[in-house]
Amino acid sequence: MSHIKKIDYFIFIPYIILCVIGVIMVYSASANINAQNGGSPFGYFIKQLSFALIGFILVMIVTSLNIKKLRSPMLLKVFGIILGIILLYLLFFGSKINGAAGWVHVGGLSIQPSEFTKFYLIILLADAITKNQSTLLDSPKSWWKEMEKPLIITIVIIGLIFLQPDTGGAAINFMIVFIMLMASGFSSKKALAGISAFFVAMIFLIYKVLPLLSGIKRFANSYQFQRIIAFTQPFSHAKTSGTQLVNSYYAISNGGLFGVGLGNSVQKTGYLPEPNTDFIMAVLTEELGAIGTFCVIVLLAIIILRTIQLGVKVDDPYQSLICYGVATYLTIQALFNFGGVVGLLPITGVTFPFISYGGSSMFALALCIGLVLNISRRHSEIPLLNSAASEEVK
Repeated sequence: MSHIKKIDYFIFIPYIILCVIGVIMVYSASANINAQNGGSPFGYFIKQLSFALIGFILVMIVTSLNIKKLRSPMLLKVFGIILGIILLYLLFFGSKINGAAGWVHVGGLSIQPSEFTKFYLIILLADAITKNQSTLLDSPKSWWKEMEKPLIITIVIIGLIFLQPDTGGAAINFMIVFIMLMASGFSSKKALAGISAFFVAMIFLIYKVLPLLSGIKRFANSYQFQRIIAFTQPFSHAKTSGTQLVNSYYAISNGGLFGVGLGNSVQKTGYLPEPNTDFIMAVLTEELGAIGTFCVIVLLAIIILRTIQLGVKVDDPYQSLICYGVATYLTIQALFNFGGVVGLLPITGVTFPFISYGGSSMFALALCIGLVLNISRRHSEIPLLNSAASEEVK
């Protein structure tokens, strides 16, 4: 009970509100389609409500844990082996959904392991970097030798996700690793040079190389290629690969400032594919308007900023790195989803945190929110906009 009294409401309350909004929007976005297909209009609603409740329980459990237990070498090893085996299995035997073999089917549920790798890489790298922090500062070359094993594990996991192919999941995991390494003191000049080269290469690939590959049937017919083509020329492919983005534009335009009202979206009634997952923010914007979308973004931003602040304030490097990893996870995932919805980024199939339908995403996010709340309760109250030093709770 004492853990509940010390809970960080700047994180906990926005988390609860976002989950409630997510359950409501999943019902609104899916009820019509389910009914048209002969199913129950409450199908996705019941599942999402269950996911949110289980996620809440996970948050409470992780908040109350002794965080040192997450640093157990055996736990990290077993967790990594299980993820590696599952990802390998999916690579060779997984059935594809939307072009990627990224789901394990258990009963009536579909579990996406790449969501849980985000949580795993955060705790793995926070532990490994902290153990080798002094070596990094004294001798960066020696630090790379000490970090060889966890870095190889990280590269293998991200590589397996990329080969599914799940480019969005691989990119988010990569950014989590990148930011955590930056926070540890790794050379920012080398890292920025590498990232800049990566983005230049991607721009060249999208606008120069891919148009040439469009004449090659094997590339032209791939799901990932079609997504990129839809991103660069959505209205030229409005009836095929560009239909998601074009109808997302229509939904956002229909919504205007105040929206057409909850439940009144037109685009969700068969025009917009995946209205309850990848493009739920388009439906939300159509029904609740730009103001509703702004409120959702503000709630998520409060969680992210509070998490970053905790990372800056706490005096334990391990806990700081966890905070930075979680903040990166939430930020990049939201940017990838919303960027795809508004056409600023290619569609990656990434969910919007706490809002989109999906158990794997909800559970992985719950584990991370629980971690941050656990860290927060171990320190004295840290005002949201105050720079006063924190003291660890005994």
